[in-house]
Amino acid sequence: MRVAPLQFADVNEWAALRHALWPYMTLAQHQAEAQQMWAAGKTAVFLARNAQNDAVGFAEAALRHDYVNGCDTSPVAFLEGIYVRPEARRQGIARMLVAEVLRWARAQGCRELASDADVANVISHAMHRALGFEETERVVYFRKRLNEDA
Repeated sequence: MRVAPLQFADVNEWAALRHALWPYMTLAQHQAEAQQMWAAGKTAVFLARNAQNDAVGFAEAALRHDYVNGCDTSPVAFLEGIYVRPEARRQGIARMLVAEVLRWARAQGCRELASDADVANVISHAMHRALGFEETERVVYFRKRLNEDA
């Protein structure tokens, strides 16, 4: 197993992994977004490959300069997404991906790495704890449509 920074030739593989993690967008939408993100150069992306050179996981991170829940410094490296294909899980791949994100974050001068997970995603919560993250707070978001009466 090896983990390396994303190369332009890998963008479609990254998009396919993103689609597996976030299926509410089409693969074509992920491909377009991945190409835009690559071109912008503001997201660090790492791919994990198995012995057959298949992409089996990814981690993407960015710097956040605004307030990040539970953090005390700025900028904060933020783990925007991490995914390992089900058949490749429990082999230390997520740990390897996060280790690369940590190296990148330290090189950016960050002192904290943050992440989030849906309140119901207990598998992600367990993975984060296993990788040394500590839960800082839980938040419920609200909205009010402006076209509604008072």
